[in-house]
Amino acid sequence: MSIDAHRETYKQEASELLADLEEALLELEQTPDNPDLVGRAFRAMHTIKGSGAMFGFDDVAAFTHELETTFDRVRNGELRVTKQLVDVGLASKDHIRTLLDGSGDAATGQTLLSRLHGILGAATGNPAASRGAPEARPKPTPGDHPVTYRIRFRPAPDLFATGTNPLLLLDELRSLGACQVVAQTDAIPAIEDLNPQACYVYWDVILTTDQGQDAIRDVFIFVEDDSEVRIEAVDDGDASAGEVDYKKLGHILVERGDLTVEAMEEALHGQKRFGEILEEKAIVPSSKVTSALAEQQAVRQARQQREAAEAAASVRVPAAKLDTLVDLVGELVIAQARLTQTAATADRPELLAIAEEVERLSGELRDTTLNIRMLPIGTTFGRFRRLVRDLSAELGKEIELVTEGAETELDKTVIERLGDPLVHLIRNSIDHGVELPADRESSGKPRKGTVRLSAVHSGANVVIEITDDGKGLDPEVLRAKGVEKGLIAPDAQLSEEELFGLILLPGFSTAKTVSNVSGRGVGMDVVKRSIDALRGAVSIRSRRGEGATVTIRLPLTLAIIEGLLVGVGGERFVLPLSLVEECVELSREDLRKAHGRHLVPVRGELVPYIRLRESFSINGQLPEIEQIVVANLDGSRLGFVVDHVVGQHQTVIKTLGKAYRNAQGLSGATILGDGTVALILDIPHLARGGVEATRGAA
Repeated sequence: MSIDAHRETYKQEASELLADLEEALLELEQTPDNPDLVGRAFRAMHTIKGSGAMFGFDDVAAFTHELETTFDRVRNGELRVTKQLVDVGLASKDHIRTLLDGSGDAATGQTLLSRLHGILGAATGNPAASRGAPEARPKPTPGDHPVTYRIRFRPAPDLFATGTNPLLLLDELRSLGACQVVAQTDAIPAIEDLNPQACYVYWDVILTTDQGQDAIRDVFIFVEDDSEVRIEAVDDGDASAGEVDYKKLGHILVERGDLTVEAMEEALHGQKRFGEILEEKAIVPSSKVTSALAEQQAVRQARQQREAAEAAASVRVPAAKLDTLVDLVGELVIAQARLTQTAATADRPELLAIAEEVERLSGELRDTTLNIRMLPIGTTFGRFRRLVRDLSAELGKEIELVTEGAETELDKTVIERLGDPLVHLIRNSIDHGVELPADRESSGKPRKGTVRLSAVHSGANVVIEITDDGKGLDPEVLRAKGVEKGLIAPDAQLSEEELFGLILLPGFSTAKTVSNVSGRGVGMDVVKRSIDALRGAVSIRSRRGEGATVTIRLPLTLAIIEGLLVGVGGERFVLPLSLVEECVELSREDLRKAHGRHLVPVRGELVPYIRLRESFSINGQLPEIEQIVVANLDGSRLGFVVDHVVGQHQTVIKTLGKAYRNAQGLSGATILGDGTVALILDIPHLARGGVEATRGAA
């Protein structure tokens, strides 16, 4: 790879680390004494700094080093996490992002450094710190990766006289990681020379830990002055270490000082295995050979685990390549449909068997490919913590963001286009929904409000809810505003759900004043259009004084959907199956009873319907019995009249060309098994225009 490619990869990884840093800082503000969060933030800074210097981002490395130094003080207990420190940390994170984008300016960086040095100076009482005096280089961060150590602990003979139990020290070592302990007894004298109050046993320990060498030394802090404590790293946990040959048993014993080079060479002249020769000649006690074998095995296991982890690690693939793969799978699904249709009409059993096998394999390939595009929606949730924190502070409110279902997976294209609508909804909840602390207390609520963001799978859809515990929506206020704006007639009879739906119309706002947050009537209609473009649906429910909930229902993927194929005249159309409830017949008798109104009784309810033949100006003879496909849109039922229903169809979505980009009521097209094109209906758009027509007819 060229250096430019490496730099781009670093920028992508740095962006992920900055998101992790922001999340850690926001959580630290809630739990400032959590050492795991401090370590998480520090590791993100440390990685950004180290890799930045490697790939030529010297300004990023230099600035991040100062930030890292400050948080090293936090890590060492010399500095407490405060709101001021979190504020500077978040602002510094934003500045690092601008440096990566090439839009950062030195003045902003100097201002932030001055604030950091001021915090250090105030905390330590050292004026030099506030002037930006050089800081000590931070220690390596424990937890980066496990390291295997060789430890020899030979206690002083009078250890027992000091009241120290060496077995407790060994137990403490075991708490640091994977540990193997071998007792060495070769120093025990003959019984006539034995002092029962002396300690003759010493221990070899093989320890794999991510806590660092200082944590090991802390175990022996009270005995190291009088005892022999040797700690050596035998495998540093580096990814490239797996390519190095493992040390031979003799080499380990020589390094430990348990075997001379001469003795090793003499033993190697034999034809037997080295360990057997050592045992036969009694050159080295068997316990020391056991210890060396344990070390060899521990290093081998550590490297094998590291190699397995690397093999299982995710592979970074450009989004364009993934999109191309999905397109190719879509073409394969179309070709498979043509093969299946050809095989069915050819009346050749062997060809039909092949077609069925190809259908099975293409189905598995399709599902696997679409799963590759799936990402946890939590990648979007994380960005909203900062939004809630900053906006609630700006409005003088106390608000907590609670997220649920962050692991719920959704197509990456949907996630990318979902960010802006969610920002609008959360801003509305903060501005219009949650009250000021004093108002909440006066109404018997806690001072701190809650905005809840949740996601859950529901069949072939994902349901996302944004809920607040604020004042809720007042239907009468919405009605009055709708009449004032000319959106509804003064005598219109609307349900509560329909009144809530007014919020989604262009130009509708209940804010009394215009601010930089809201009040211009721009936002909720954008949300509605964005969700419609994703073939989703938005609904609102609320109880006055208790809060409001906005529910978004989205398809799992935009590439391939399950559709219902229908025919009108000589044309074919596809309706998204996720919106279809049922199909019922429409006879000439039903038309006569309706007296020209586009209404039909379905299970005790009058359902309005739209004739696709009229919507798309299709001529031809009507069948004696037509079919009505009943769809559910935001809780309301609407029918679509077609000549006949073909059946379920695996629909590969193709975008329409430029000439048809503004075609009303269509969201795309697909190619059928016989090579003809079927248009995919934009159900929400057809519903908006069609319901008005049916009401007028009624």
